[in-house]
Amino acid sequence: MRKLTRHTGFKINPLWHLYRTVSLVKVAKNFIVIEAGRFMPSTKLKHKLYQSGLKMELGRHVSFAYKAMPDLMFPELITIGENSIIGYNATILTHEYLTDEYRIGKVEIGKNTMIGANSTVLPGVKIGSGVNVGAGTVVSKDIPDNALVYGNPMKIRERSE
Repeated sequence: MRKLTRHTGFKINPLWHLYRTVSLVKVAKNFIVIEAGRFMPSTKLKHKLYQSGLKMELGRHVSFAYKAMPDLMFPELITIGENSIIGYNATILTHEYLTDEYRIGKVEIGKNTMIGANSTVLPGVKIGSGVNVGAGTVVSKDIPDNALVYGNPMKIRERSE
């Protein structure tokens, strides 16, 4: 079960009222930082930019591949352990807007973990250490340490060394 904070009671979809839930200035700043980072060829510079500009909690040697996309609204809710890789065009979400509510949840990724290309990590999940997430996977629930996950719907296997 994902750990989410739910906000309900909307007559019109909450995305219509986006800037009542998050500051326009914050979103604009995050947009500029993330777009600069997505195309930045240096993973070291991208790491520093995301830590300082987005307040993400990143361990040493965390690498974001080309076009990887941290959450635009609440990137400060993302924690990634040392020596982990976020693959090409992967997305890490900490928010989701639905027709009648919006939800916010922290995303925690352990150390020595790889999030494969074009994967999507949904809000409120905890991914253990030593995990390999296959390309294109939608991570919709918590993943234990040393697991191999793949697909949509996500399948979890114990990793054989």
